[in-house]
Amino acid sequence: MQRQKMFLSHLLGAAALLLLAAPVADAAPDVTAPPPGTQAGRATGTRAGAQSGARTGARTGERGAVTPASAVAADTDRFDGYGFDTCVTPSLDTMRAWKSSPYRSIGVYYGGRGRGCPNQPELSKSWVSSVYGMGWKVLPVYVGSQSPCVAAEGKRKVTIGSDPAGQGADEAHDAVERAGALGMVKGSPLYLDMEAYDQSDGDCADTTLSYIRSWDREVARLGYVSGFYSSSDSGVAQLGAERRAGTSDLPSVMWFARWNGKPSVTGESSLRSQDWSPHLRIHQYAGDVTEEHGGQELNIDRNRVDAPVARIAD
Repeated sequence: MQRQKMFLSHLLGAAALLLLAAPVADAAPDVTAPPPGTQAGRATGTRAGAQSGARTGARTGERGAVTPASAVAADTDRFDGYGFDTCVTPSLDTMRAWKSSPYRSIGVYYGGRGRGCPNQPELSKSWVSSVYGMGWKVLPVYVGSQSPCVAAEGKRKVTIGSDPAGQGADEAHDAVERAGALGMVKGSPLYLDMEAYDQSDGDCADTTLSYIRSWDREVARLGYVSGFYSSSDSGVAQLGAERRAGTSDLPSVMWFARWNGKPSVTGESSLRSQDWSPHLRIHQYAGDVTEEHGGQELNIDRNRVDAPVARIAD
């Protein structure tokens, strides 16, 4: 009887170890209702690749220690709630009017040669300070060079070149300089926007990863927090696979685009529940919708945010 108990004990222990070792997909227990007061909006399409079939195909990079999420989140200003991003920075009058909306954070496309709207007449250090004073939280988005196998035809003129690591470092330096000029100080997250690409193309995926990791290292070296935005089924899938493989120098905050209409930062199939958690995720859950608040209309993407936001100089 004692030998039988010992056998069962060893068997149960081995099973427990196997369960702990297995990768766990992100569960989806906390899907919340859409923000109150929003219009249904006009869904006029989805960003290329945001809903494409999953194609992991990620190549494993250099392995190393991954910074614990708790250490990253502890030294940042964090926002937990609803946000939006829009291509052209709205006027201060519009931002005042939108205080009647359920949103309290805004994604700002403040730099990068890949921006779809490079002309930003409203965006300035004064604008950032003013919206911060109104109670808005700012999510700085930098649209740098894009993957060589980017899906969007309009982005193919700004792809990563023959020196992805050098280019990543150079553009990270530019991202930090531009953020500082707008009054966003050290400790702020800078979100690198990498539009949907074919991560099943091994050479392309390797080039893209080299650029991202170099961008991450330089942003961190300069005292800012590296964030990353992409489609759940391309860039997010690749970085999720790299995280599982133990690859170092990956961005510290994950902003994933899956336009499923479910405003939750969990339940993402490309990520394990422990990845970029806690308080290090943004979910872009709807896109290209039009809303009106306070008499002001904007075309926006909707986001559920539980992540760091910009620190603004006094």
